[in-house]
Amino acid sequence: MDGMETKMKQNVCNLIRDLVAYAEREGLSDPFDRVFYINRLMDEMQVSDYTPDSPVAEEKPLEEILGALCDAAIEAEIIPDCGITGRDLFDTRLMGILTPRPSEVVREFERLYAISPEAATDYYYHLSCASDYIRTYRVKKDLKWVYSGKYGELDITVNLSKPEKDPKAIAAAKTQKQTGYPKCAICRENEGFAGSMTQAARQSHRLIPIRMAEQDWFLQYSPYVYYNEHCIALSSSHTPMKIDRDSFVKLLDFVTLFPHYFLGSNADLPIVGGSILTHDHMQGGHYTFAMERAALEQELHFEGFDNVRAGIVRWPMSVIRITSSDRDALIALADRILTAWRGYSDPDAGIYAETNGEPHNTITPIARRRGTDYELDLVLRNNLTTEEHPLGVFHPHADKHNIKKENIGLIEVMGLAVLPSRLKGEIELLADALVAGRDISADERIAKHAAWVAGFAAKETLTAETVYTVLYREIGKVFEAVLEDAGVYKCTAEGRAAFARFLATV
Repeated sequence: MDGMETKMKQNVCNLIRDLVAYAEREGLSDPFDRVFYINRLMDEMQVSDYTPDSPVAEEKPLEEILGALCDAAIEAEIIPDCGITGRDLFDTRLMGILTPRPSEVVREFERLYAISPEAATDYYYHLSCASDYIRTYRVKKDLKWVYSGKYGELDITVNLSKPEKDPKAIAAAKTQKQTGYPKCAICRENEGFAGSMTQAARQSHRLIPIRMAEQDWFLQYSPYVYYNEHCIALSSSHTPMKIDRDSFVKLLDFVTLFPHYFLGSNADLPIVGGSILTHDHMQGGHYTFAMERAALEQELHFEGFDNVRAGIVRWPMSVIRITSSDRDALIALADRILTAWRGYSDPDAGIYAETNGEPHNTITPIARRRGTDYELDLVLRNNLTTEEHPLGVFHPHADKHNIKKENIGLIEVMGLAVLPSRLKGEIELLADALVAGRDISADERIAKHAAWVAGFAAKETLTAETVYTVLYREIGKVFEAVLEDAGVYKCTAEGRAAFARFLATV
């Protein structure tokens, strides 16, 4: 860092000292590695000699240390000022130096797994947070609340964890060559990847190899944790999402390996699937969703499966729950239900297996353990579109797009709303306007909410003390109604009669 003023150089050395001390406290590094890591970080910061003002480190928050190192790197022109994207690329490079190698992580995970699966995942999750792969200080900024409605307590979140693109980063990305490596954001090749203005840096990312359905898969955590220990199981190969018999085998293999976790898969068709359909993966974690807590509203019996308990779940989406200690019977019944649903049409209920050769029916499956039993929730999905509902018949309808327009994927199926970050600012603007009695339709930033607000505002006494409670409650109601839109069979006498017609074919 030629030409750097003495004071600034000393500040950088202090930050390096503090960062290495943080790594030791969090178990990322060993004191025997201290000089090695100091030298590695000096090289990245272009410091020629190590001159902290004291050998004693300060216990600063990681976010503060990394932020100051990024500031220094920009000032010294080590990195360009490309906003949050450029800073994320650089501070991940620094943390990648301090994160144990993949082989070390895998060996420690396996050592702890021999003690218990929980000990292994506790270690791995802590590592993922301590290495800043999961930026916990951003996750804490997400808005979260609980809505108590017709189907139990739904979790509502406004996702602020994933930073929006900075205009400087967008401009810089135009000059970068697109390589197509890794093929997608969850490919195995992301482990240790440096990233770019269009791809997240992953030098501090580590994967755990696992076997599912006699195939090589990997376990990782989501960097944008939507719930406790939000993990991802991903195929070692970049192959498209596919729900079939093997999917049920994989799900049960996973909850055999990790009985304290659930695992579910997004559907394998557009609209009703997740955001990544090009790479086979599943999501799980250590969390109890509202759908899991929901009781059966009707018991079912499937001939030939006397050792499997079954029923329709009291839930806005159409869920068949099957439970048994017999894995093979559970897999066989799930496969039978999937096969029947793939080819099922009921025009009177607006359900078509295909139109013009395009398939519409699939399933979102979720697996968990209940003691020694295995349990599968099979959520029936259909991605039909019409002129009235061009984004999907069983998709959030247009009157709810002011709150939620995106696909209803696995996480939301189970009762956790992941709402767009724009809502945080819009909620604040709505609150101010409602308390002041201003015309919402006159403000283009929130005009799209005018019709929705008109449906409840006149019935409420809206003050600075009550307005947020009312807005949060009404947003919860919208999410509940979104799940009802997404249910192929409605919770009505007519809907349940149509559900029964399908079950008779199984």
